[in-house]
Amino acid sequence: MASTTAAPVYGDISPLPTGLKTFTTFPDLLMILEWVFGGLVWILVASTTIPFEFPILQGWVMFVSIFCFVCTSMLIILYCIGVHGGKSSWTTIDAFYHFIAAIFYLSASVLQAYATIASKVLGQIYQENIAAVVFAYIATLLYVVHAVASLFRWKRSP
Repeated sequence: MASTTAAPVYGDISPLPTGLKTFTTFPDLLMILEWVFGGLVWILVASTTIPFEFPILQGWVMFVSIFCFVCTSMLIILYCIGVHGGKSSWTTIDAFYHFIAAIFYLSASVLQAYATIASKVLGQIYQENIAAVVFAYIATLLYVVHAVASLFRWKRSP
């Protein structure tokens, strides 16, 4: 007897999860951690007093953390409600976004570390900046792992 299911049309199958599977599949589970650590970077950098020598450095860190926080939030919501509709083009968008976010966060982490080292004499602000650097590097690592996993998923997609 012949199979009743037709072969999928190219471009109509996406390995991206929908609904609550977004919170249980790898690498999409990493988006929750990216969201948390990115938010912590945002909060810590926003709560410090910016030394007058380094406003542009921490301005870039703020831009990156807010941009990635908003984009990751949008992706989580869009994946949960299934907007991608099984289209494989969303796998490309996912891989591209996480690759760009990894590069942005790496640059922001390095600049935040430089600003922290340069402002060591400020005491309490220094401790907050150290925490921001640590969380920024954790967020960078999460985005890099997610980017690599997304690139593998993109390579396997039809």
